[in-house]
Amino acid sequence: MKKFVIAAALAATAFAVQAKDIVDTAVAAGSFKTLATALQAAGLVETLKGKGPFTVFAPTDEAFAKIPKADLDALLKDKAKLTAVLTYHVVPGKVMAKDVKAGMVKTVQGGSLTIGTTGGVTVNNAKVVKTDIEASNGVIHVIDTVVMPK
Repeated sequence: MKKFVIAAALAATAFAVQAKDIVDTAVAAGSFKTLATALQAAGLVETLKGKGPFTVFAPTDEAFAKIPKADLDALLKDKAKLTAVLTYHVVPGKVMAKDVKAGMVKTVQGGSLTIGTTGGVTVNNAKVVKTDIEASNGVIHVIDTVVMPK
């Protein structure tokens, strides 16, 4: 009987610790408040809570702070432009750091990002500062600059 109780407790614990999706993982990290606000404003929360898998190059709050306040406020009010900027940070599939190769990658937005691997990984003009934050529907790589589609 004792073994059964322990097994049941372990099973319940394993179920409770299931991985969170990309949005919940980013929110729980605490350094993506602006990104979370932007995802809500663009109506992309449900998309990034979807099946995926997605690879998200997630700008930190500090990355968003590099954008002049008036420009950021205007971006947050322009749903079409905001959607384009945010989906430019998302690549279909789950690409872990060990699998990153230099070159161009197609984004969900339709444009391409330039990935560099010399002296650390870069995405266009942004540096990847943390990699492989796994979520139930993909992976997050943290970047220090918001990248803008051309």
